[in-house]
Formats: sequence, structure tokens, C-alpha cells
Amino acid sequence: MKGRKPKPASQQIAEGDPSKRGVHKLQEKLNAEPPVTKGLPACPAYLRGRARAAWEFWADELGKMNLDCRPDDMMIEGACLNYAAAIRATANAQSSGGDVVEEPIVSYATGEVFGYRLKKNPWVTIREKSWTLVRAFCSEFGLSPVSRTRLTIDKGDKLPDLAEILSKPRTPRADTVQ
Repeated sequence: MKGRKPKPASQQIAEGDPSKRGVHKLQEKLNAEPPVTKGLPACPAYLRGRARAAWEFWADELGKMNLDCRPDDMMIEGACLNYAAAIRATANAQSSGGDVVEEPIVSYATGEVFGYRLKKNPWVTIREKSWTLVRAFCSEFGLSPVSRTRLTIDKGDKLPDLAEILSKPRTPRADTVQ
């Protein structure tokens, strides 16, 4: 499928209908979406250390944003594992010589080392890939600064109904001259 990924109707409504489809069409689209069970399950038992801390943090934040849905628990699980892998890869890269390591150049004929070449530490590749996956998760779930700016949160201020306003008797404005 070419082009951008389709956004859920709830996100389009929260963003204020940026594509100008119309509130009623978006509401129909939202009503047609399959219902999901709210609330995340408990943290999987095999998640330990940083992965468990990430699960608890993200589950709490998604709950506060009312985005905690049971079908998403596997995505959160994957994000937690990638977060822990990124931290572990960073530590391993630092302990094994940094982002660039020296690799000996060995002569095939004599077996002697006659120089060194610089190469990217393999832990750096693991770290970069893990952070990319964590960043994608955060973007999908509104947990990055950019994705939060796209959302508008309804504060619960109830606007008066148009029918209610129109059914009241008309009061003259103070600035009109009769």
C-alpha cells in the first residue's frame, strides 16, 4: 500500500479534522471501528529490569491518556524489549571500545598483524535499530513531543447546545439604539 498510513478516526477527531472530512463522517467512521477492551494486562513475568520499568511507565502514561487497549499490549511489550536492548547495547558499546573499534589486518601468508582498520562497533548497529523501533512505538502512541502536539485534549468543557440557545427568548443587545 502506497502513501501514508491511515490514522484512526479518534486521532483525526482529536487533531481537529485536519483533512476537512467533516465531523459527522469522522464520527460515523469512529462508530464503525471495532470496539476494543480498555486496560492493559499486568506486566509479563519475563520482563525484568529496565524493560519492566518501561512497561510500568508506559502503561501508566497510556492509561492517563485513555489509550490503554488490550490489543496493544504486544506492541508495548516489543517496545519495552527494544528499550532494554538499546540501553544494553549502549553499555556494551562503551565497554568494548566505543562506537568505532580497531580491527587487526592479518597477513594471510605469514599470519602477522601488519595494521589496523577502523570499523563500526556491532553494538552500535543494535543500539541504533533498537532506538528506531522505540521511537516508532512512541510516535504511534502519542508518547513523543511531536505526536503530542498533533493531539488536542478535550478538557470536558461542555459547550451549550445550539437548540438550547435558539429556544431561549431573545434579549436585546446593550449597544443597539432603538
